[in-house]
Parts: sequence; C-alpha cells; structure tokens
Amino acid sequence: MKKGTSILIVEDDMIIAANISLQLGNLGYEVTGIVTRGEEAVTHAKENAPDILLLDINLKGNLNGIRTAKAIQQFKDIPVIYLTANADEATFAQAKETRPKAYITKPFNKLNLQRTIELVADQLEEKEETVTDALADMEVLGDRVFIRHNGKMEKLLLEDILYIEADRNYCTVVTKTGNLVLSCTLKNMLERLPNATFMRVHRSYVVNISKLDVIADGHLEINRKVIPLSKSHKEFLFKRIQTI
Repeated sequence: MKKGTSILIVEDDMIIAANISLQLGNLGYEVTGIVTRGEEAVTHAKENAPDILLLDINLKGNLNGIRTAKAIQQFKDIPVIYLTANADEATFAQAKETRPKAYITKPFNKLNLQRTIELVADQLEEKEETVTDALADMEVLGDRVFIRHNGKMEKLLLEDILYIEADRNYCTVVTKTGNLVLSCTLKNMLERLPNATFMRVHRSYVVNISKLDVIADGHLEINRKVIPLSKSHKEFLFKRIQTI
C-alpha cells in the first residue's frame, strides 16, 4: 500500500462515513474529508485533489454519485471506487461510463473495503513508478531552466514562469506565452527551483511569488487565474512576503 494515499469519502449516511473514515485512518490513509452531497464533493476535489474518490452512488440532491464523478472528471482524473446498494444492471452500466476502479455493493465488510482500496492504491503507486521523470532532462542554471524538448534542450527563463500546477505525476508549467507539461511530481519540481522565488501554496500548486496579483483569505490570483491557498501554507506565504 502506498502510505499517505489521500481519499475523499462521499457518503450521505454519516454513520457509515465515520466508520469508513476511522478504518482508513487506522490503515494509514489520509482522509481529506467527508461530504454528503455531490456538489460539495466537486468543490472539495477542486481544492484538495484527493488521490481516490470513495463515492456513494445514491446521493441526495441534484448530483448523484455518477453525475458527481463525471463533473469531477471534467477537471481532474481521480480514480473512483463506487459504493452502492443498487446492484442492478442499469446502475452498473451507467457507472461504467465513468471508468471506475472498483464497484462495491452494500452491505460490505471491512476486509472487502480494505482490500479494494489497497489494490487501487497499489495501482496508483505502480503508475507513479513507471512515469519517466522529466527532471532527468531538466537543468536549472541561475535565472533559467533548460528542458529537453524535441531532442534538444530549450531555455525557459524562471521569471517567465507564473505558476506550476500538478496533476498526479505530471506538472504543467504555466507562462504568459504557453504551457509545458512535464512528467514529474510537484515535490520534485519544487526541489529543483530556487525557494526564494517559488513556493508551494497548495498540494497542487507552486507559484512564482513575484507574479502574485491578489492574495485573499483562501486563494491567490496570478494573471486572472484563481489558485487555492491551503491553510497549512498560508502562514508561510505571509511570512515570506513580509521578508520581500
């Protein structure tokens, strides 16, 4: 099992959700939250980008579990494990459209849930290990970085980087003139960049501090892009800004 794998629990029965959360915590997983409605799950996924969605199909409100998964997949490719009391073919066919990693029917036992999540977490880890690390083809020199592209090393000035967004094992380097996708983790990317200029403000974002346009209570803005600001990084950001 990949330690530290984060999971969002979307379940409108709070007793079931609390029991699942306790079990996952005891197994070493990080529960990023428990939400009861699809709309809340979409917002949470945008702000926290969990590794796995544990998603009840029969949610109350405008979004059931399947529609919730489709909404999240519009902006993030997050593996889905469905929980459902409906084992009928029609529900299963609809769920298949979202390409879930697993489908658990209720009532389920703890061992079944544990093994299912462990298998999905292991798949994530294997995928991470097979991704070629683009940092081997990246060299930071002073005020610029050289990145291998189309068989040659191309220059990118650090001051031209606005922010870097992570999507699992890939990073999108955003500049004013275009984007560059690298197959590496955000953590490894940050380790190669000068910490006087670049700072992590969210599990999915590193920003160029000199490019900040707006700093609000829970978000930042760079070139009109709204970037979430995690509570855990907020204090460090304000300390950094005060020293500039």
